[in-house]
Amino acid sequence: MFVLGGGPAGLAAAISARQQGLRATVADIQRPPIDKACGEGLMPDSMDELHRLGVSLEGKPQGSFRGIRFIGPKHCVESEFPRGRGVGIRRTVLHQALIDTAERLGVDMLWESRVGALRPGAVLVNGDIMRCKWIVGADGQKSHIRKWAGLTAGKVFERRFALRQHFITEEPPQFVEIYWGDDSQAYITPMAPNEICVAVIATRKLGSFETEIAKLSRLQERLRSASASSTVRGAITVSSRLKRVHTDTVALIGEASGSVDAITGQGLALSFRQALSLGQAFAAKDLRIYGRMHREIDALPQFMRRTMLLMDKSSTVRNRALRAFEAKPSLFERMLAVHVGELPLLKFGAGAVASLGWQMLTA
Repeated sequence: MFVLGGGPAGLAAAISARQQGLRATVADIQRPPIDKACGEGLMPDSMDELHRLGVSLEGKPQGSFRGIRFIGPKHCVESEFPRGRGVGIRRTVLHQALIDTAERLGVDMLWESRVGALRPGAVLVNGDIMRCKWIVGADGQKSHIRKWAGLTAGKVFERRFALRQHFITEEPPQFVEIYWGDDSQAYITPMAPNEICVAVIATRKLGSFETEIAKLSRLQERLRSASASSTVRGAITVSSRLKRVHTDTVALIGEASGSVDAITGQGLALSFRQALSLGQAFAAKDLRIYGRMHREIDALPQFMRRTMLLMDKSSTVRNRALRAFEAKPSLFERMLAVHVGELPLLKFGAGAVASLGWQMLTA
């Protein structure tokens, strides 16, 4: 099995394939560890998937959080996870942990390698033909494998811009804090006993990091005594869905297979679940299994994307929702339980939806 893309999704796919007894090779034009601007938080369900992949973060520098906190200009609501804790970890540290696991399992890795056109049962790597039964595209939003395999049909829902920077602070939060502004959001993830990650997202192109923080008064106050511990890094976060994510011999994973907005915090969890499902499909020698499981895996994060971005698009919805959650915290607790997979969406219940609607109308 050959994987183009040595980020977390590609490495997870190779690890899952090795768990099923397949040979696996990963190729990437970059050299590790590979960084990317993101919120760097792993919620409890993400940690479950990492455990199933055999990836250990023990001994790695990391932070811990026990839930999510929404913060608006006037309102604040928080809830703990129904089970477990989340982990904040530098993207480069997580990437190295995945590499360590892949190496231990015998995955062949070709860093700083250029992959050319896709051929039936083969790919071109640095100009040489490499034979492979299965080909996996884990090469991101602008996937070459997706284009070569004819799997580009789909839809882009949103495209937003993001900035990330780390800070030293004496009081890291016990929650991931999401700050809601008029046309942007920012979230803080604890990374260590004295470090946090701050990410800002908006539909418009962003100004300087300092300018964007100044638009969120409560966040600006929160960071007043903090000092930067990294440079600013930018990214584009895309919400998209493809009609198909596989052919008979080619599968797409991670952002190459569609993506959800970064505010959901589910990007890495999606990749890990997809990788485990892909391993099952390899074991059964039928990628149609992966196609079905991919749709099921994608359904909840796409629902949460639509729900959370309603708050971004309408100040009225955002303010009423924050007031409603503050008035009845149990609604926020149930929504978070759905978000991390502890409560099936169908069990959230018409009663909870009606209660939220009533709270919003009367808030």
